[in-house]
Amino acid sequence: MENFLQPTLENEEVKLVPLQEIDFEMLYEVASDPKVWEMHPNKNRYEREVFKNFFEGAILSGGAFLIFDKTSGEVAGSTRFYDFDEAENSIFIGYTFYGTKFWGSKINPKVKKLMLDYIFKYVRLVKFHVGAENWRSRTAMERLGAELKGEIVVAYHGEPDRKNVEYWISKEDWLTKPNLH
Repeated sequence: MENFLQPTLENEEVKLVPLQEIDFEMLYEVASDPKVWEMHPNKNRYEREVFKNFFEGAILSGGAFLIFDKTSGEVAGSTRFYDFDEAENSIFIGYTFYGTKFWGSKINPKVKKLMLDYIFKYVRLVKFHVGAENWRSRTAMERLGAELKGEIVVAYHGEPDRKNVEYWISKEDWLTKPNLH
């Protein structure tokens, strides 16, 4: 079966392309800005060796993407599908980051809508891990209509465990509540 976790997804504004090993330098150029990671649980991902580990985890996930802004043609950031749970029929979306140039550009809701519209063909529940103190991302989750489920400790690939919060969106809610998208 084709890897349904890593298609090419596209709308008028953004294009998500499966992340490949050869994309490291291009993505690191965006990730090397310390400001990108200020609110993330692992604040030193701008360091090359730390980002190499993050990138390796992205490749191993089998569901990571480069995010392109179609207007400028630039790499805006990265995101991924991960931890597909066949028994629960759920998946996570996360590890998302954007270059500061794209903050406030409304690119994130466009990317999330594209991903949710696609993945709900395969699962009934999408979950999100967000750093407990990442207020920018928590606000984005609430604007998206995700429901806060509580705190959780997340084990990151090759990084220390960190306190996060977990949000959920069900397929039923996504499809029946027009205010969610």
